[in-house]
Amino acid sequence: MTVVRLTSPPSLAPLLARGALLSPLKRVKEGAVAPPTRLVLPDAPVDPARLAAYRAVCGFPDTAAELPVTYPHILGFPLAMRLMAAQSFPLPLLGLVHTSLTVDQHSPIRSGERPELTVYAEKLAPHRRGTEATLVTEARLAGELVWESRSTYLARHPTSYATPPAEPCTPAEPLPVRAEWPLPADLGRRYGTASGDRNPIHLHPLTAKAFGFPRAIAHGMWTVARCAAEHGTEGSVRVQAKFKAPVLLPGRVTYGAEGERFELRGAG
Repeated sequence: MTVVRLTSPPSLAPLLARGALLSPLKRVKEGAVAPPTRLVLPDAPVDPARLAAYRAVCGFPDTAAELPVTYPHILGFPLAMRLMAAQSFPLPLLGLVHTSLTVDQHSPIRSGERPELTVYAEKLAPHRRGTEATLVTEARLAGELVWESRSTYLARHPTSYATPPAEPCTPAEPLPVRAEWPLPADLGRRYGTASGDRNPIHLHPLTAKAFGFPRAIAHGMWTVARCAAEHGTEGSVRVQAKFKAPVLLPGRVTYGAEGERFELRGAG
């Protein structure tokens, strides 16, 4: 394992450009492995203006003293981008689709604190539609692990991976609807500005169509953040989410919740 210690967050624009240029050159091979690199940022700054924009677009209260439960992911995103935009990372950056997220918040991070961040690719795994990468983000205060997440990203490509036969199942009953949200066409651009995640599948119908989507789709991290803001996730908490299908923009979705469970569904 190679540990690289950074002195400041990587700049996203050059990384996006590098990832875009390298993406057409990458041909994913079955059996590819994750690069053995850990990126460490000892003193991650929290920009108040970007934090306010993130809270606004995701529905978190703007008066909270603690960071939203999903915000350390945003702080670690430039490190994740540096990993995924590198030539050594076997999956093309363009077109990667976020498929799942698990967040464990052991204790909240206050808005004025500057955590140490560690980001690394834990593994690559075959998927029926291609290859899936698991990226880990960890946040520490005074050496103590206070927050961690695991995100999976899918690179779609032809594969010989055998899809197991589907088992008969009964569709789950929808959870009680608690809210309905209209999603404007510019939601992906607004969230991209607040988060730094400007993947073209989220920004415009034309760039989304280049990757097989009928029009732009909402960020998976926006959907889980918006649900977490509605549900409430203070203190020590685990948040698990699976992104089953793309949320097209513009559109309308319903938020359902019961107990500890929540879901986002198409309004139809």
